[in-house]
Amino acid sequence: MLNDHRRPDELIGWADRHGLSVQWRASDGWAVVEGAPDHVADAFRVEVHDYRGQRGQEFYASPQQPEVPPPLRDEVDQLGRILSYTPHHESRPDILPLDVPDRGLTPTALLNTYNAAGFARTGFTGKGTTIVIFAFNGFGQSDLDTFAELNGLPKFTPTVVGDELPEPYGETTMDLEVAHAIAPDARKVVVNARPTVEGDGAFQKIGQMMEDTDRRFPGAIWSLSIGWGCDKLLTAADLAPVRSALATAHTHGTTAFNASGDLAGLECKGGDDWDSPPGPADVGLDSIASLPEMTSVGGTTLSTDSQGKWLAEQAWFDVPLSQGTGGGVSTLFELPPWQDVAVEQVPAERNTGNRLTPDISAVADPFTGVKIVLNGDNVVGGGTSQSAPIWAGLAAVMTQFLTANGGGPIGDINPLLYRIAEGAPLPAFRDVTLGGNAVDTAGPGYDLVSGLGTPDVDNLARNLLTFQRIAQ
Repeated sequence: MLNDHRRPDELIGWADRHGLSVQWRASDGWAVVEGAPDHVADAFRVEVHDYRGQRGQEFYASPQQPEVPPPLRDEVDQLGRILSYTPHHESRPDILPLDVPDRGLTPTALLNTYNAAGFARTGFTGKGTTIVIFAFNGFGQSDLDTFAELNGLPKFTPTVVGDELPEPYGETTMDLEVAHAIAPDARKVVVNARPTVEGDGAFQKIGQMMEDTDRRFPGAIWSLSIGWGCDKLLTAADLAPVRSALATAHTHGTTAFNASGDLAGLECKGGDDWDSPPGPADVGLDSIASLPEMTSVGGTTLSTDSQGKWLAEQAWFDVPLSQGTGGGVSTLFELPPWQDVAVEQVPAERNTGNRLTPDISAVADPFTGVKIVLNGDNVVGGGTSQSAPIWAGLAAVMTQFLTANGGGPIGDINPLLYRIAEGAPLPAFRDVTLGGNAVDTAGPGYDLVSGLGTPDVDNLARNLLTFQRIAQ
């Protein structure tokens, strides 16, 4: 990361003298230094080695965190890791057959659950909005068609951006169907994110992918159920390209939701060894979901009546499966000012003065999830990878409502969420006070497993409209 947005002439000259090159764009507050591993090692006075991961991945890395060379300290503030491996994953949807006691939420029940059915009855179905799903894999068009037919919804064919998507996989299909259940008239777009983890420079590629998406679909609502690695493996400088792209997209009206993770607060637990008890090194966050510019979505277990009317929720945690809502305290980013309202509600031993996650939640438990169609079968989905597209669909509905009533696209929703929680005309969140995950527990007000809670969409949208009118 650079100290300002001016051209880094000292860095460019220094890199050239060491056989390295610099990528920098005018106005960016970050730059990328590239070169052969031996040149990088010599320039930063560190060791760089080749490694093979537990699953056969070959990558290079330095066991040392490099320091900013003295000649560059007037221009360079922080350095990222020297690492070519990004331990990515796509949140695998937890799917159960329909013989579970709670047979899953239909679109109507899902809308009833979060008090959005009134909007649907009056025509607020996401018209004029775009929902973008970032995905590593493809979807089954026949599944989308069957889902729409079964639920009396319009059929849809998503726009695909990027190279041809890999073979269909449950995650992308679920994300699309869940978003469509809530906002059937929103345009659906799938962006192929697979190239971001092919080769080096993952976070630069993610930033470029987001910039391209923002140019193509300004003001779209983004849903991400992808993990690009534990925050403890990175530095804030590594994530600068992504933060920059998100901040720019916000100015065009985009709101971005990311699944907080399904490892119950242990996003840094590596490999497949779940037999040993977790230790402090396992506690962590998904790196992208922890960004202050990203709205991190946690997960709950839901209780409703037969029509989907909300009765209760608690934090989702399935102990036998070692699954549950993600959340916790960032190791990389300071507490944003808009989260000050939440600090006093976090246990003192967890209050480090850094960013808190998640921000909000929605149903994630596969025993109480949304009915979807996958590979021709009726199943019930789950995971926080379900929670994120739920919020994306709700945001599309709220955006249509806001625009129709003199407001506009939401943009960065995080400051507004906490402002509404602090005091707004209508109660917009259902407080989740029961349950927990492997690290934290739920409690009154903000907590590190459910955030501010789950939405009462009718009230939340009207509060957002009030604040938009005040800002005009």
